[in-house]
Amino acid sequence: MLYYLSQYLLDASAGTPWAHRLSALRLFSYITFRSAGAAVTALALSWWLGPSMIAWLKRLKFGQEYADKAEEASSISARLLSKKGTPTMGGILIVVALNLTTLLWAQWNTLIELTLLSVVVLTGLGFYDDYSKILRQNAGGVRSAVKLSVQAGLALFIGIYLWNRPSTRNLITDIMVPFYKFPVATGAGLVGLGLTVLTIVGSSNAVNLTDGLDGLAIGCTLIVSFVFVVLTYLAGNRTASAYLQIPHVVGAGELTVFCAAMIGAGLGFLWFNCHPAQVFMGDTGSLALGGALGIIAILIHQPLVLVIAGGVFVLEALSVMLQTGWFRYTRLRYGTGRRIFLMAPIHHHFEKKGWYESQVVMRFYILCLLCAVVALSTLKIR
Repeated sequence: MLYYLSQYLLDASAGTPWAHRLSALRLFSYITFRSAGAAVTALALSWWLGPSMIAWLKRLKFGQEYADKAEEASSISARLLSKKGTPTMGGILIVVALNLTTLLWAQWNTLIELTLLSVVVLTGLGFYDDYSKILRQNAGGVRSAVKLSVQAGLALFIGIYLWNRPSTRNLITDIMVPFYKFPVATGAGLVGLGLTVLTIVGSSNAVNLTDGLDGLAIGCTLIVSFVFVVLTYLAGNRTASAYLQIPHVVGAGELTVFCAAMIGAGLGFLWFNCHPAQVFMGDTGSLALGGALGIIAILIHQPLVLVIAGGVFVLEALSVMLQTGWFRYTRLRYGTGRRIFLMAPIHHHFEKKGWYESQVVMRFYILCLLCAVVALSTLKIR
């Protein structure tokens, strides 16, 4: 919106005495300037809206009065403060700040519209899941089949839409892998469609599984978002992408504004979510943020780089799949289910081993930073 307003004023003042006075408005044509503005605006919005939204959620009694999955499974009682009663659905704060800021600072194009639409859909799904948990006062929520159906449907819509547009068809039909300059397959539409669904659904659920300790999911999301600030800017810049020999995607630069807004909104939320948390993002936030990362990876033609950058998310999801699979196998084979980890997702495993919650979070941050460095190295090691 600000970009369009600035261009209107510049065009209207051309050839008039006001042209020189309004020349500073040319800054709005630079993605770097608008990205910085988006980050600061989203952060300010989060700080401003945060206390009111937390109080609102408390008045509505949208709090976690039920035992969470960690408490149900193992009664981790070593935590210094009980999490019961802490308001959930704080993801609303992130999404409101993110969407408003993006609409304010970005140029609207197909990539931005698809991303914002997806965030809204996944936020609605997460809200429904959180509300179901509050009504039932247990950690069950919406059935997994329902969540997976909505996520897969959204991913299929995005994949088919991109496939049917000549300007974006190669995002689906050409398969890119990290550390390699050229597509490993071309014309592989069905493979690309499957990869699109796997990336979006997997990323959304992986971030959701990571959201179990104060500040863990949002902090790791911030680190991965910074990686995508770099990748989206380079993908949208024809000269830089040609030099680095990475896929150039017209309009991808505007996703830099979105990623910057996600960093600002995430930092603002972390202010209230750091230990001891005043609010939880809930599925309302985690499904949306994870899905957004997956969608951006698809839109810049780098879906597998997300696997590297989001290595912590991958580790969390794998720990759950391995634990569940091994438990079911051993129960069928031996009559009693056995575990690989003390508890899954794996952050609870380390809690059971005696790590403090803050230790787990900070050490996972360090792992996420290492994954981010490796992901960025794919730009030159090709």
